[in-house]
Amino acid sequence: MNVNGTVAEGFEPVRAAFLRNFETLGDRGAAVAVYRDGRKVVDLWGGAKNATVSAEADGTADTRDTRDAGDPGFPADEAPWEHGTAQIVRSATKGVAAAVLLLLAQRGELDLDAPVGHYWPEFKARGKERALVRHVLAHRAGVPVLDRPLTPAEAADPDVAAAAVAAQTPAWEPGSDHGYHAQTYGWLTAELVRRVTGRSIGTWIAEEIAGPLGLDLWVGLPDAEAGRVGRVAPIEAPAEGGGLRLRPKRAVSEAYADPESLTRRAFAAITPQPDENDPAYRAAVLPASNGVATADGLARFYASLIGEVDGVRLFTPESVALARAEQSAGPDRILVVHTRFGLGYMLHGSASPLLGDGSFGHPGRGGSLGFADPGTGIAFGYVTNGFRKSVTADPRAQALVRAVRAALGE
Repeated sequence: MNVNGTVAEGFEPVRAAFLRNFETLGDRGAAVAVYRDGRKVVDLWGGAKNATVSAEADGTADTRDTRDAGDPGFPADEAPWEHGTAQIVRSATKGVAAAVLLLLAQRGELDLDAPVGHYWPEFKARGKERALVRHVLAHRAGVPVLDRPLTPAEAADPDVAAAAVAAQTPAWEPGSDHGYHAQTYGWLTAELVRRVTGRSIGTWIAEEIAGPLGLDLWVGLPDAEAGRVGRVAPIEAPAEGGGLRLRPKRAVSEAYADPESLTRRAFAAITPQPDENDPAYRAAVLPASNGVATADGLARFYASLIGEVDGVRLFTPESVALARAEQSAGPDRILVVHTRFGLGYMLHGSASPLLGDGSFGHPGRGGSLGFADPGTGIAFGYVTNGFRKSVTADPRAQALVRAVRAALGE
């Protein structure tokens, strides 16, 4: 495997771990970036730009046309991952969406302790009048499911999606418990931003975050950037991987298998499952699930939350404190494991190990991960085109996090 890029002195363990991900953990194409105190210290990429579906992952061979649109004579599976290749990062998008709400609060435009209905009156329906903005960010709003799932086309329509969430009866009293809002988190945050600013959350991110920082990161992929994005596919864990083919606890397996469970319904709030390689899906603005980014884009974003990056810093120290102050902890009504959330971010814990206590960030189901650790000044981004069945703690990302910890001597 040819791994490209650079590592600063002392961070060589990250390169070794990245290479092992291809050799032993089944990575097809991936990139990792690490910043320390606003300076990039790791920038690595390797493998193929486009993943193919493994027979083990879905029981079938991939018979689709694999020619790369940018080079009609070159098989897409063999097109190399290049510097600047981007991928869909699924729920790692949630960390970017959370930053929008915290920045609006930082600017005095949004009150985190106000009822959601103060900004979005229709949301008060069906017993949700006491749901607060902070409940949305901490997965305590009580609306992780929809009684009638939305089609991919409906999910991409902000008016239709907002109306569906507003009309939903909560699964629990808002604020009384927590459960991962896998899809609805996107519509909740997007509508709050639209009501407060008059802009779509995708536009706000482009103008207020990605633009000033020069990020390769989009929620709502522009047509002009489509050629940079690789195809994603499910992959199976390798048969031999040092014991890393983990078997979930029975309660977790049963929750995902039961079509009536809150777990299954939360992840099926968009039905049928969207084709993540469809240009129309990538162009939609779904801040819970369809952000597209490079590893550098994710890492640079998190670096700007905890410090200055080329003269730009997004969060004040007070906003960093809000992001990582525990709001929810314990058994998660959706993920059926113990989770910890600050305001919009997963916190370091057994369900989503990050660098250590004080770290905050967000994984993407099946692989990607972005986070910041204020104590060490580390910001981390990992993206991949091969999605595994992991939800919050992919072994490939975790191997890289351990390597960063080793590089720091911790």
